[in-house]
Amino acid sequence: MLKSIKNLLKGKHHPKFMALDFIKYIGPGLLVTVGFIDPGNWASNVAAGSLYSYKLLWMVTLSTIMLIILQHNAAHLGIATGYCMSEAATKYLKPFVSRTVLISAVFAAILTAMAEILGASIAIQMLFNIPIKIGSLITLVFVSLMLYTNSYKKLEKWIIGFVSLIGISFIFELSLVDVKWTEVASSWVKPEFPAGSMPIIMSVLGAVVMPHNLFLHSEIIQSRQWNLEDEKVIVKQLNYEYFDTIFSMIIGWGINSAMIIVAASAFFTNNVTVTELNQAQQMLKPLLGNASAVVFALALLFAGISSSITAGMAGGSIFAGIYGEPYDIHDAHTKVGVGITYIFAVLIIFFVKSPFQGLVYSQMFLSVQLPITIFLLIYLTSSKKIMGKFANTLLYKVLLWTIGIIVTVLNVMLLISFVG
Repeated sequence: MLKSIKNLLKGKHHPKFMALDFIKYIGPGLLVTVGFIDPGNWASNVAAGSLYSYKLLWMVTLSTIMLIILQHNAAHLGIATGYCMSEAATKYLKPFVSRTVLISAVFAAILTAMAEILGASIAIQMLFNIPIKIGSLITLVFVSLMLYTNSYKKLEKWIIGFVSLIGISFIFELSLVDVKWTEVASSWVKPEFPAGSMPIIMSVLGAVVMPHNLFLHSEIIQSRQWNLEDEKVIVKQLNYEYFDTIFSMIIGWGINSAMIIVAASAFFTNNVTVTELNQAQQMLKPLLGNASAVVFALALLFAGISSSITAGMAGGSIFAGIYGEPYDIHDAHTKVGVGITYIFAVLIIFFVKSPFQGLVYSQMFLSVQLPITIFLLIYLTSSKKIMGKFANTLLYKVLLWTIGIIVTVLNVMLLISFVG
């Protein structure tokens, strides 16, 4: 009894891991999943389905596998060290290097938030015929209130609710179309490269891992942390986190697959090519009815809002990490980071000539910044000085470097296609 009291006073406790204890760990992965089903993915998936039917479903499977490995590695860092990527970079890299990398990551969070707020604004325009710029201000006010007035645990519940509603929306959409499930099953695992499909393959696979999500996962996973002294607890945490990541990414895989399947079944079979989200919603009305169009817009709104919230959290986490601090919405540096992320994101929307132009510029910058974040993560998690006995094994290093190189090449190709 006395020993238990001493451990409690020292901030230690030794929880019992029950059979269903993993349920307590579900949450951080779902916040990351939001970035995998953001408005940018919607545009790519709708285009993939309307142009190539089910043939590009394999890229959703491949991208999900890569995402699981990289996001698990980011969470691995948070659990084993108690630091998020931004804090670890500040602590273990030379100041000039860390500041340069982290400032570029803040810009990446800003441009990501811009795309997410833009997606929510497009949904608001679909539903209420409100102009994009006004919709962006409405979204800004809403997501700012959500972040500044809610604790992490409450935000996690909201995000889980949003993801659930998005999932239910696409189950409804799937119920309205005639799906050839045999072809779908084959396309999930059989790579195909239809003529002219490379730009879409690059845009989806090349942008599958978003820089802010790697920073975010390493931060929010610490909400599940008990202590750093007990090796058994850390191992248990890593195992449960891996389950949370796999479970959450599978949900993302399902929703992304549903987008392509609905687009293929509704548009490709009717010889309708769709490249814009507004166009997709308008075309659903005559094909599947008003209810389908409204549900599509609502799901996009939920995706835009939830991904805007996580982009703001990431911006706050990265900015606070520059000062060696964890994310804490009550702390000044976190508040400033969130504010910078949102304000500059909306300013970009106001000053770009068109939403499409803004998205192109954001993707160009992310194509440059993403490899920096990936290789920063690999460096941090491969260092025994930083990770101790939890550093990456040789096999895992090879796997991470392979994925990092693949994602980098795809992003370079995507950047070249934009510039060209």
